[in-house]
Amino acid sequence: MQDDVVISSAGVAMPRLIYGTAWKRERTAEWVALALETGFRGIDTACQPKHYHEAGVGEALHAAFELGLGREQIYLQTKFTPLGGQDPLQIPYDPQAPLQRQVAQSFAKSLDNLRTGYLDGLILHSPLADKAELMTVWRAMEDIVLSGGARQLGISNCYDPALFEFLYRAAIVKPAVLQNRFYADSGYDVELRKFCRAHGVIYQSFWTLTANPKLLAHQTLKALAQHYRRGPAQILFRYLTQVGVVPLTGTTSTQHMRDDLAIFEFELTADECADLERLLSPADPA
Repeated sequence: MQDDVVISSAGVAMPRLIYGTAWKRERTAEWVALALETGFRGIDTACQPKHYHEAGVGEALHAAFELGLGREQIYLQTKFTPLGGQDPLQIPYDPQAPLQRQVAQSFAKSLDNLRTGYLDGLILHSPLADKAELMTVWRAMEDIVLSGGARQLGISNCYDPALFEFLYRAAIVKPAVLQNRFYADSGYDVELRKFCRAHGVIYQSFWTLTANPKLLAHQTLKALAQHYRRGPAQILFRYLTQVGVVPLTGTTSTQHMRDDLAIFEFELTADECADLERLLSPADPA
């Protein structure tokens, strides 16, 4: 069982490792069910048929609940995806509706797909074209939290520290989650992660393994993997969880799911974490 959790600034507990459901299409229910059986208790999805089969997540969750798993045992988050991120042939809301209505329709669709009465997290999939539109959507998401439909809010694919700080300052319901691609091209979001730590925002990383083959092959990680008798991916995931990052993993391998959850069986030292932090410095070629 995965019982290692972190508490966000909104007071919401989430597992330190979350199962991501992008790109799984018709096998989504099968693989989410496997993740739940293996021990994952955090699930990430989106109301974006282009890349996610949200109803498949709901199917797997419903089956697990029928077998006795409690809804309160699951951290479940989905996303409102703005029009620019949708497949024009599969938009899950009225594209002609005002932005506020698009958010409300997407949220209602998510509840229906996921067969739940509330969300633990509602994430804005990406910033909008301008700050006025961003805040219009955010206010609509805040209404959902204030009416009890979601327990906390977040934003994804926001790599500009100034924009994220603007949103944080302007929001009534502050973003409690920032979910970004974790890779060298963004400098591993060092500045954003520092802001998140200072304000109790949970930084979630995706593409953590796929985008970082050089990092995983670095001698520092390989040496630690050998020392702990673990894989380099386990070392990276464990390091991130120890510094407050919540990685997403979308593996479809039972063994890799077990390996991912097994990272909580060991702990890196402060010096080892410092060595790994240096690898994530923008000045480091690795």
